[in-house]
Amino acid sequence: MTDLDLGAIYNFRRLGADLITSGQPSEEELAAVARAGAEVVINLALHDGPYSLPDERGTVGRLGLIYVYIPVIWERPVRGDFERFCEAMARHRGRRLYVHCAANMRASVFMALYRVLRLGWRLDDALTDVHEIWEPNETWQAFIEEMLR
Repeated sequence: MTDLDLGAIYNFRRLGADLITSGQPSEEELAAVARAGAEVVINLALHDGPYSLPDERGTVGRLGLIYVYIPVIWERPVRGDFERFCEAMARHRGRRLYVHCAANMRASVFMALYRVLRLGWRLDDALTDVHEIWEPNETWQAFIEEMLR
């Protein structure tokens, strides 16, 4: 995937040749993600947020991409959310992935935990991308610690 036209997406990050993350994209930005070669969109944000698209699933489908929706409640992330995320990552292994949420906060933490718990990364290395975007608040720090136990 190329980064042409993707850098304008809120909190856009390239995490690998076939993996990008960001905050909520617009419909035009989703089209740019598709043009850049993404095959799967994993959305961790809620559909009813003020930032949400009216029909993200439909938009993604019309672009020919696979849509995976894992609504993670900001104030209450749970182990089951992360397990569903890991299942989606495994199910789509080998495909070009785009993971997003509202501001790339949920997505950055989930990616860091995935890298540590499923790919064997060192925690400090995995958290680098998180800390470029934000410092997890008390709720999310507790979630990180719970998942690492």
